Amino acid sequence: MSQQIARRGGAAWALVITSVAGFMAALDNLVVTTALPSIREDLGGGLHDLEWTVSAYTLSFAVLLMSGAALGDRFGRRRLFIAGLAVFTGASAAAAMAPGIDSLIAARAVQGAGAAVMMPLTLTLLTAAVPAAKRGMAYGIWGAVNGLAVASGPLVGGTLTEHISWQWIFWLNVPLGLVLLPLARLRLAESHGTGAPLDIPGTLLASGGLFGIVYGLVRGPVDGWTGSLVLTGLFAGSALLAGFVLYSARAANPMLPMRLFRSRAFSGINAASLLMFLGMFGSIFLLSQYMQGVLGYSPTEAGLRMLPWTGMPMLVAPIAGILADRVGGRPVVAAGLFLQALGLAYMSVVATADASYAAQLPALIVSGIGMALFFAPASHLVMSSVRPQEQGIASGANNALREVGGALGIAVMASIFAAQGGYETGQTFVDGMRPALVTGAAVVAAAGVAALLIPTRRRVERQAAPAEPAPVLETASH
Repeated sequence: MSQQIARRGGAAWALVITSVAGFMAALDNLVVTTALPSIREDLGGGLHDLEWTVSAYTLSFAVLLMSGAALGDRFGRRRLFIAGLAVFTGASAAAAMAPGIDSLIAARAVQGAGAAVMMPLTLTLLTAAVPAAKRGMAYGIWGAVNGLAVASGPLVGGTLTEHISWQWIFWLNVPLGLVLLPLARLRLAESHGTGAPLDIPGTLLASGGLFGIVYGLVRGPVDGWTGSLVLTGLFAGSALLAGFVLYSARAANPMLPMRLFRSRAFSGINAASLLMFLGMFGSIFLLSQYMQGVLGYSPTEAGLRMLPWTGMPMLVAPIAGILADRVGGRPVVAAGLFLQALGLAYMSVVATADASYAAQLPALIVSGIGMALFFAPASHLVMSSVRPQEQGIASGANNALREVGGALGIAVMASIFAAQGGYETGQTFVDGMRPALVTGAAVVAAAGVAALLIPTRRRVERQAAPAEPAPVLETASH
């Protein structure tokens, strides 16, 4: 087989493998939410325990993302991707077979650790396999699949729980993982980062800081923002992250070089990503409950009615990737963010205790188009704003900020909701949800402003390496 044919086949296989792996990791962020009542009925446990079945995954995922990317750069991206995928698949099986709530929480934490190693490397491996001229379309498909996974988690979880059993939200990952493992070994090419030694102090500071902050954000709405553990987590986490920044600015081989943030492209897209996930995650968290608890839809019915929003990335994101190739990512990302903000604001106006689906549909469609326009070009902007050998850690940093934004979004939205409304009646739920959605719309609009600060494509390309060196490739063995 000629090298040209091998590279074409490698690009197609890399797109399939990384998209499916990214779907699995992103899906498990919210897939458990609609299954919690059934899990409690089978395994017992209090509300605190049920919340940890969601939080344990989010916590370990967010904390270890940058470390996973750094390990891949140092020891081989394909090798670490396979290791993370194996851990994630095994932990999914353990969660499905969990005999009690404590073992389920432990399995979810291990799941998150595997996903943290696997997820940032999907984008790096895809970038190494796809020619530069076609990366926009590839990122579009990758972004569509990942965006669909994030938004459809409640639908998938609700449908499997309602029609089969809650265990199948975890069993679903096992056959997918078992198929991907040999494919990844045979079809993905190996690549490395700079080859610098692993930054142990930076890894410990970043992981400890993210743990404290994400723990505080996850537990704040439940334990109260003045709780001793919540305050300790937030303050200690902030102090450790400040130490990480100071250390990384002076270290010879830091895990995350602070000079990357001198680039307006890198800083702008990371700020936009954090704010986008803050507004989107919090909104999905409330709207999925609104459709079930207030409008009376079953989990499956609610998920189907959200498809104009959650399913839109599958249709629009590949087109967004092509547009980004032609006109640059900045205008496409900014347009998507402003459309997402418009959709959330519209939903806050039309949402009532007895709103018809027809009244909600325009808001869902506009939000879906906006979300689809964001995902693919955003990934392209992240990867094109740094040198090729730094793409692994750039992907890890961007994913970590997205996860922190998602955790912060749920915490902020839940706090606004609790202050203005509650679960007593449909009307009190709407009274709390409306100001939360307005806040989400404002945050996503701020993300659009951050995107507008990104330089044009030509300026971004000049800031990156003058010539893109070929990635370190290893012939796939058969």
